[in-house]
Amino acid sequence: MLKASQILSDKYQELSLEQWQEIITNNYDIDESAYLEQLLELATPDQATIDTITSQASQLVEGIRKSNKAKEGVEAFLQQYSLSTKEGVVLMCLAEALLRIPDSNVANSLIRDKLSTAEWKKHTGQSESMLVNASTWGLMLTGKIVDVDKDGDGKPDTMLGGLIAKFGEPVIRQAMNQAMKLMGRQFVLGRTINEAIKRGSKSIDKGYTHSFDMLGEAAFTAEDAQKYFDAYSRAIDEIGAVQVKEGQLAPSISIKLSALHPRYEVAQRDRVLTEMVASVTKLTQQARDLDVAITVDAEEADRLELSLEIFEAVYNSEACQGWNGFGMVVQAYSKRALPVLAWLNALSQKHGRQIPLRLVKGAYWDSEIKWSQQAGLGSYPVYTRKAGTDVSYLACAKYILACGNSFYPQFATHNAQTVFSIMNMAAERRDFEFQRLHGMGEILYDMILQQYPGLRCRIYAPVGNHKDLLPYLVRRLLENGANTSFVHQLVDKDTPVMSLVEHPSVILKRYQTLHNDRIPLPPHIYGADRLNSQGTNLHINSQIKPFMSTVESFLDKKWHAKPIVNGQELTSEEVTVTGPFDNNFAIGSAHKATAEQALDALTVAKQNFIAWDMTPVEQRASMLDKVADLFEENKHELIALCCRDGGKTMQDGIDEVREAVDFCRYYANKAREDFGHEIKLPGPTGESNDMYLQGRGVFACISPWNFPLAIFTGQVVAALVAGNTVLAKPADQTTLVAYRAVQLMHQAGIPTSVLHFVPCRGSTFGKTVLADPRIAGVAFTGSTSTAHTINRTLAARDSVIAPLIAETGGQNAMIVDSSALPEQVVADVIHSAFTSAGQRCSALRVLYVQEDIADRILEVLSGAMQELRLGDPSELKTDVGPVIDAASRAELLGHIQELKDAGKLIAEAKLPEGLEQGNFIAPVAFRIDSINDLTQEWFGPILHVVTFKSKELDKVIAEINGYGYGLTLGIHSRNESTATYIDKRVRVGNVYINRNMIGATVGVQPFGGQGLSGTGPKAGGPFYLHRFATEHTRTNNTAAIGGNATLLSLGDDE
Repeated sequence: MLKASQILSDKYQELSLEQWQEIITNNYDIDESAYLEQLLELATPDQATIDTITSQASQLVEGIRKSNKAKEGVEAFLQQYSLSTKEGVVLMCLAEALLRIPDSNVANSLIRDKLSTAEWKKHTGQSESMLVNASTWGLMLTGKIVDVDKDGDGKPDTMLGGLIAKFGEPVIRQAMNQAMKLMGRQFVLGRTINEAIKRGSKSIDKGYTHSFDMLGEAAFTAEDAQKYFDAYSRAIDEIGAVQVKEGQLAPSISIKLSALHPRYEVAQRDRVLTEMVASVTKLTQQARDLDVAITVDAEEADRLELSLEIFEAVYNSEACQGWNGFGMVVQAYSKRALPVLAWLNALSQKHGRQIPLRLVKGAYWDSEIKWSQQAGLGSYPVYTRKAGTDVSYLACAKYILACGNSFYPQFATHNAQTVFSIMNMAAERRDFEFQRLHGMGEILYDMILQQYPGLRCRIYAPVGNHKDLLPYLVRRLLENGANTSFVHQLVDKDTPVMSLVEHPSVILKRYQTLHNDRIPLPPHIYGADRLNSQGTNLHINSQIKPFMSTVESFLDKKWHAKPIVNGQELTSEEVTVTGPFDNNFAIGSAHKATAEQALDALTVAKQNFIAWDMTPVEQRASMLDKVADLFEENKHELIALCCRDGGKTMQDGIDEVREAVDFCRYYANKAREDFGHEIKLPGPTGESNDMYLQGRGVFACISPWNFPLAIFTGQVVAALVAGNTVLAKPADQTTLVAYRAVQLMHQAGIPTSVLHFVPCRGSTFGKTVLADPRIAGVAFTGSTSTAHTINRTLAARDSVIAPLIAETGGQNAMIVDSSALPEQVVADVIHSAFTSAGQRCSALRVLYVQEDIADRILEVLSGAMQELRLGDPSELKTDVGPVIDAASRAELLGHIQELKDAGKLIAEAKLPEGLEQGNFIAPVAFRIDSINDLTQEWFGPILHVVTFKSKELDKVIAEINGYGYGLTLGIHSRNESTATYIDKRVRVGNVYINRNMIGATVGVQPFGGQGLSGTGPKAGGPFYLHRFATEHTRTNNTAAIGGNATLLSLGDDE
């Protein structure tokens, strides 16, 4: 961890760029409280200085509140419609959505959905701001007309309201759009650079200048990236043509790297450092020729280290030689902010050039928290208290100002306390500027520029169409519309001035913990009883390097699997095992269990069932916890095995191990809850009635090859912890993974007499083991046809009626209406259809897209598919690995050729040369007319697309339900009523709304289908273990041995 309190000491002055890079990556997830202790030392001034700053900020806030301008603009708007109110959230959704939805039916539906329950009337007249009242009037009008009694009560006013709703919606929509456009103008300076320059001229007369930012999404395709490049280039030309008066600051431009390349991510580092660096260098050269300063915006934490490599490459180029106009943004909410500044300082000193440096607080805080929790990281890359970010900001500002000429400082803040803290640090210096967002902080800086001549302020001004507003709008409102925001509270007279201007170091020290203890660290999001599984962030160098080094040490290892019966490894016919990536590359060998060996295992398992079932559940559960720990200790080998044996990419391998670990810990906890005590039942006096769960006997667990560790483990440990003994049969294709898992389970203490590894051929296992009357139950994941065969085999036995827990296939669909964001849809479609080469039970097979937005979605989808990289799954750059074997590949290729011959092709990814020895299939998308055109589930990277009219939604739902499968379904709609309507009517196990539809998390999204997709109960859910158990009730006549002592001893006292 960086000793932040000493960063200005000689110790840190001579470090190289490489040394600072090491410190940066090591600071990614350091202990927050320990690091904030260091920052507090750096950022906290003496008490007299704090008092001076507080007094100055207080006077400014009081002046603003007395000003008539306090009643105008975004500050007043945010006071009325903060994100803590339903109206505020609804308004933000509508503002962007209505300007993008192409068809009136869906727009009208969205209006009804969002406005019918909101209380707009309470906002009328509460503000003198035109912005607030324009929005409120539009919304009141809409709410009043649309919010009618849908059921109808026959009253005249209800009928009249219905008529207005029926015939007035186009008028309503137009009124709403006008209100939304007015709001958009508060956040967007102009639709074009020229319009923005003209509209911003009044601000220039008041002493401001601008940094123009082109609105837009991240690029998903090469065409998108070129479009954004061209837009930046035109903007630079137009900005360069602006005549700047003497004494004024020249306008500048900000660029987003994510807009300039469709694969701006660490895994594609080789492409980014060539293709993107070339693009940025070209723009920089153009900007230099016109002397237009260019600033690289900050984005997500995962991209930070890569962005520094890009920045350095461009900064080292001829385009920047002798020019001080190439700058960068640093986010103070990042734990790595201070070492990033030190790295930039070293870069500046190396070249003897000044770097324009914009310091911001940060724009993705809530997302960074969620992503870290989902990924199972050790900590967060950002601070969890606002005061922590504010302290970091002041520490960074102090460092920047102490670096002499290394930086041209640009302090972006709307906070009066922060402004005066910086002015105090700067003393008489004026070789820096403040920055504010267009539409925010105007009153504050108008007063500051008047009171302090010589200070400069630049307005960060978004430029673009209102339809591109959403990502920018959401980030700005999350920063400034939250209850804790200075902007939100500035004009609220009910908020005490002192609460706005108190020094953040004072606020932070007041807490019992410097970190926010109400936000659990990622390992603890499930509470004290269950640890989250450990993840690895493959975007952070300090995690990538040790992870890849250790995994690579296992990639050439040879594994040799044998049946394990009663602890003895047995031999039979040995088969060489090759991986799906290269059919000529041997990764080990396997011995298939014979029928006799399988029956021997069944005999031992049956003999040891009672003793295992009577083993205290706490002991069984503790073994599962130990299995989880051992899996994590051996995760690198298990990931290498999943890669070699199952063709899994590195991220897929991480997710596989994590799911297996989660199964162990979740089922251990559920067993403690459900099997660890007897349930006392009510009844007549003189007897006790109790019920508890027991194991059923010997369970056969039959797992698939597509999750060779996770599903294998989930089945086995569920059966074991419920008190059953187990015969574990893995898929023929992935015997090696399962073998290693069983070894670790035995190492964890699970008796070898209880768990037996029986890698039979499927036909042998079915005829011998499943037909045997001693099998008490079967857990199976695989094809629907195989499940039917198993079911018939069990039913044909004249013995115990054994439960079959089956999770089978799915013809999984996603329904997309025209209110959906096309870019988000495409990202989720790519992930859902092509991750793991489409070989997931939950994978997207049929995409239903409303025809109004189909062209745009298919255009982006086609381009995005061209960016996918197929190859060796052990390489980070690989997106799509092989399908499992040659037979699967041949069957899939037959279907692909059939649809190509029929002229149905939409797009196909590139299949590079050199993969001929593996089982590779390029991701492909086809048009079809209906889900009913498909005669079976195609288990690979094949997407089928159906378009539909908005009025055909019920038909779409009926088609999906009528097909018979019911595993997963995705919905993309910003209309909650539409999403709910679909959710309630589809007959599937798992519905995913506005996200991808794969990757169910144990205990969070219990997984399993209905109909042809499975029997239930859901794996990773609260009822799963019960199916492995039988219920036992005991009634004891306690009065039989001498009377009812309990009743007689009650007495009759009141």
